[in-house]
Amino acid sequence: MDKKKLIQIKLKDDEYSMLKNQAEYYGLNISAYSEKIKEWDEENQKWNEGLKSNHVNKTWISKEEDEKNLSYEDYAGKRPDKNNYMPEWTDSEKTMFVMYEDTSEGTPISPPFETAEELAHWLADNNASAVGNMTATYEEWLRTIQRGYAIGMVLTKEGFKSGVELL
Repeated sequence: MDKKKLIQIKLKDDEYSMLKNQAEYYGLNISAYSEKIKEWDEENQKWNEGLKSNHVNKTWISKEEDEKNLSYEDYAGKRPDKNNYMPEWTDSEKTMFVMYEDTSEGTPISPPFETAEELAHWLADNNASAVGNMTATYEEWLRTIQRGYAIGMVLTKEGFKSGVELL
């Protein structure tokens, strides 16, 4: 499902270009690295105690018999690498607006702008993808920017609509 996420960042144009080029090759995860590493380390510790996470109800359950000989890395994948994550800027460092898609690891779909209004105009004027080949109006993009996110797609009686359009 295609989703959009607003990230406020502090970048100059040359830094944005470097980050965008980096993201085009392998994507940068827009989740918080500090949270992901904490979660991975906790689950690794519990794994070594014979438990695994039941993500549905957030409890710990015993590993299955066929999982007992696996390392946690074999089961869950490698420990998160900080180089694959967006920097965790403080609020005071977030001085520009950029729209990212986060269907994959997260890549920018816009250049950076100093105001939400400038970003909304750029997204509308350039027919930026709200989902698939659907775009949105200036007002719809601005609401999305002010909210900070949009779900990807919604099925209505009239057919599929983008979350940018509907929310």
